[in-house]
Amino acid sequence: MKPRLQTPSIGYVEQVILLALISSMIAFSIDAMLPALSYIERDLNVVHPNGRQYVIGMLFVGMAVGMLFYGPISDSTGRKGPIYVGFVIFLGGCLLSIFATDFSTMLFGRFMQGLGAAGPRVVSMALIRDQYAGRSMAKFMSLVMTVFILVPILAPGIGQLILFIADWRGIFVAMAGMAVIAMTWFMFRQRETLEKSKRVQFSLNRLMFASKEVFTHPTSLGYMILSGFIFSAFLSYLSTSQQIFQDQYGVGEMFPVYFGVLAIAIGGASLVNSALVMKLGMKNLIGKALWSLTILSILYLGYAFIMDGHPPLWTLMIFLLATFFCFGILFGNVNALAMEPVGHIAGVASALITSVSTLQSVIFGTLIAQAYNGTILPLIIGFSVLGMISLIVMYVTNTSSVSSS
Repeated sequence: MKPRLQTPSIGYVEQVILLALISSMIAFSIDAMLPALSYIERDLNVVHPNGRQYVIGMLFVGMAVGMLFYGPISDSTGRKGPIYVGFVIFLGGCLLSIFATDFSTMLFGRFMQGLGAAGPRVVSMALIRDQYAGRSMAKFMSLVMTVFILVPILAPGIGQLILFIADWRGIFVAMAGMAVIAMTWFMFRQRETLEKSKRVQFSLNRLMFASKEVFTHPTSLGYMILSGFIFSAFLSYLSTSQQIFQDQYGVGEMFPVYFGVLAIAIGGASLVNSALVMKLGMKNLIGKALWSLTILSILYLGYAFIMDGHPPLWTLMIFLLATFFCFGILFGNVNALAMEPVGHIAGVASALITSVSTLQSVIFGTLIAQAYNGTILPLIIGFSVLGMISLIVMYVTNTSSVSSS
């Protein structure tokens, strides 16, 4: 299928790399910080050892707020303006964090980073939709995601390298530098893709209309909630990974290696999913992945209890590799099913679904992470409980969808 608009002056490969860089700002802002959390805790006098987790959680809070508005605003003003605004807010958050002398200022800076990064992340997806459709869009998105998956693999290592030559503030300097490079590149090479004739006036009524459709359609509502619970489990891991690997298991500077290996499992699952989804279907794959995730978690929880919450690291890695493969299958399929019934209001509905599920994940993921007690038990209990809840939500949703059709 041909692009719906004229091919932009920017080259195809260059645009893939540019939009992958823009989309990866959030992942880099999370993963590059992980090796520095203990240093931030020490320098900013964080009293409770689990307090460091809020450095991750506040970014997601900012994202949840920002994602609700950037998409609809870009539908009325064009794509480039909201992306510039997001970059500026993100840079402001970086500066606050660089010069923070107390933990509250740091957390507000992280909130601003999330609020800002949500703009380039959300609107860049709309920018792609403006230019491509059908298989050409799927091809472009797959190339973007191929480049994007390198970020969670490499970012913790980059953060660790920065810590060799500077303190944790240097990581925020690197984030700001990445944002300046991406914004400058975007400014001079990417043209506006939303023609004025296709823009729609921003109104709260559109948001209210979309909210009503999403919250009253059993498939959209159910899979939005399911997405929130699944990402809650993953967020609880992100928030505690540094404590588990460096504090509990003492891997030290090898932490980025362990983190990167686990990130590969998610990327591999995405590739497998793209090959299987046309043959097996999204609901079938979601069911298999959820059952596998839940059963593995319950079985490993029993083993972890026997080992007093401190099983050998190699067994934990095998367990996490298997469960992260399940996460990789679930992420794309669950979001796609949540969007399926509301394709006629895709932009606004996507913003709403992403925002609500992200906020939901912050609440439940933080509750699990804050229960960390020096063992992996809270994390594995969280995986097990959220897995069982997700299965219930899935079956109720599928049954309700059949009944309403």
